[in-house]
Amino acid sequence: MLGITTKLNMKISASTKGLIIAVLTVLFAFGVYFLFLAKRNYYLVDNPTDNTYYFILNNGRENTITAGQNFKVDLKKGRNRVKVLDDKRNLLYDSAFEVKKDRGLLNIAHQDYYINEQFYGYGLNKDSLIAARKATVIDNKNYLNEPKLMNRLYSEDFYYNVDEDYDKVIKNVQKIESRTKIFRKDDFLIYYKEYYNF
Repeated sequence: MLGITTKLNMKISASTKGLIIAVLTVLFAFGVYFLFLAKRNYYLVDNPTDNTYYFILNNGRENTITAGQNFKVDLKKGRNRVKVLDDKRNLLYDSAFEVKKDRGLLNIAHQDYYINEQFYGYGLNKDSLIAARKATVIDNKNYLNEPKLMNRLYSEDFYYNVDEDYDKVIKNVQKIESRTKIFRKDDFLIYYKEYYNF
């Protein structure tokens, strides 16, 4: 009994306290990163139309996606298959697509989306980077920065999905970086007008 009391009364050295504090700080930092800052990878199905669709992924259960809705879906890397039906459950198409990356967008309504690149960095001359690119014509108007049209069934050629926003903070001030985001067509036109001040 006397030995246990003696051990409890021993003081922790300053270096041991420092090590414990350092370990707790690192664990706290990782916890904050993984809970709040880490970019989640997922696949999204999106329906920007006014129609309701039914779809079946990889011979699984039937899903319903209503007008303007999007939600996460389970896809596997490699070949995937989707059957899409209209609101009367008439088969519209049965198609396969290839998944290579950890995030993507399934465009079951074959609508127009635009993938835009935004630049970040210290001392960035955004205007010169944008001016160096060709304009893209959308509805008979020129749009700078060469946004890329996407209207195929599946795309993974972007960093931010339709339900995510661009970073508000510059992460690395030592170099110029860029991130791509996919937009529904109408959302892109609104974003373009606000961001480029046109």
